Amino acid sequence: MPLKFTSAVRLCISLFLIAGLEWVAPAQESSKPSKGAWQEVEQAMGRPGQMQPGDVIKFAMPRKDLQVSLNGVAIKPGLALGSWAAFSRQGNHAMVMGDLVLTEDEIAPVMAKLQSGGVQVAGLHNHLLSESPHVMYMHIASQGDAVQMAKAIHDAIALTRTPGADSPAAQQPADLGFDQKEIEQLLGRTGKVNGGILQFGVPRVEQITDSGMTVPPSMGVATAINFQPTGGGKAAITGDFVLTGSEVNPVIKTLIANGIQVTAIHSHMLTEQPRLLFMHFWANDEAAKLAKGLRAALDQTNSAK
Repeated sequence: MPLKFTSAVRLCISLFLIAGLEWVAPAQESSKPSKGAWQEVEQAMGRPGQMQPGDVIKFAMPRKDLQVSLNGVAIKPGLALGSWAAFSRQGNHAMVMGDLVLTEDEIAPVMAKLQSGGVQVAGLHNHLLSESPHVMYMHIASQGDAVQMAKAIHDAIALTRTPGADSPAAQQPADLGFDQKEIEQLLGRTGKVNGGILQFGVPRVEQITDSGMTVPPSMGVATAINFQPTGGGKAAITGDFVLTGSEVNPVIKTLIANGIQVTAIHSHMLTEQPRLLFMHFWANDEAAKLAKGLRAALDQTNSAK
């Protein structure tokens, strides 16, 4: 005999479905990435981090203690003096990538401390040319226990004059001295102003892996472009293009044609796939002119639009 769905039966079914949804929802919510999962890492680093896309936590350690100039430009930390370390987890395994801005006397003790703590050094080199005083950049790329790696990085940073964490300050609208919207339109991307620097991050299209782990763009595999106002509509620019081997010389040619100096070409990682080269650059000229040159160079790469 066919079952007749009375009002009472319908009510029971509705209540069952609602109860089921209420039971499932907390489980779904708990699976979402949260900063709380990184609390022990923050404690080990001795400073708060900022969550990035891809469940990455990034620690900014600007070298505000350094007074570095280049061709009359006083370099702000956000232009080229920003140490950082970023952590991600895949399963029970963690990865850290980073870049430490160091004076020459800090290099040896920092390298030794990282090695003793099990954090691998992936590169040591310049990013700029003719800056004063001279600074070097030590790249780290390591896998293991996130807390142990954070402790090692903390202890290495403690051997430098890197300032401790500042209290979060509200960003004040900055008068860049050039038209931010125009620069964004010329580059075809949206930037953000951080410490008086207009910054752009341009991810690559393909997936990047290191020792089998996916490396999100926020862990240093996105092209970085920074504009620091220098007055009269001009800006000093620096950063690095993230390139495959076949892209290196087309980008060099394009940058030179647009009055932008190439200051370094090297690796930042050891076992990445595909193999990547990082090209650093410098110029100080009309911001719009430089943006056009940078866009022409970006168009030579397999970058996200």
